[in-house]
Amino acid sequence: MVVLNKIYTRTGDAGETALGDGTRVAKHSARVVAYGTTDELNSVVGIARLHAEGVMSEQLARIQNDLFDLGADLCRPDMERDQEAEYTPLRMVPSQTKRLEGEIDAMNAKLEPLRSFILPGGSAVSAHLHHARTVARRAERHVIELSAIEGVNEAAVTYLNRLSDWFFVAARIGNDEGRADVLWVPGANRD
Repeated sequence: MVVLNKIYTRTGDAGETALGDGTRVAKHSARVVAYGTTDELNSVVGIARLHAEGVMSEQLARIQNDLFDLGADLCRPDMERDQEAEYTPLRMVPSQTKRLEGEIDAMNAKLEPLRSFILPGGSAVSAHLHHARTVARRAERHVIELSAIEGVNEAAVTYLNRLSDWFFVAARIGNDEGRADVLWVPGANRD
């Protein structure tokens, strides 16, 4: 159980922060940028949830919890030292991605195939889900960049990749199961 008695510690005032293993790093380090973007994504999902109902709201709640798991995974470097840790570090697992894939397949079964690219928008929930999709893609890029520098749990990368797909399909569901998607008309405003 996490207990936060004091919110400010002053330990980050010089531009450093502590990772999950206690290592101090610059706040602009690739690892902090990766899990910070994941935290930003979680906030965007929270806004989307304000407009979601029923099953979609429940799914988004699970995704928010997964994103905290992902942040915990990313803030803990050096997976080889997990066995030496005081407690077992939380790592993303393939079953989290499998759950997303099942949900994507179920949503996609309700949709007509796309015959055009779609513009982000339509309903409020759809617009926020498209926003979440783009932040998920950015988080994925940061995690991949981090993986080029040091070890990253492969399941974390896979989860983010699938999550952006989930947001895309869910955004279509949020637009009256795709019937209210805003279609891109190539060159529509050219003279």
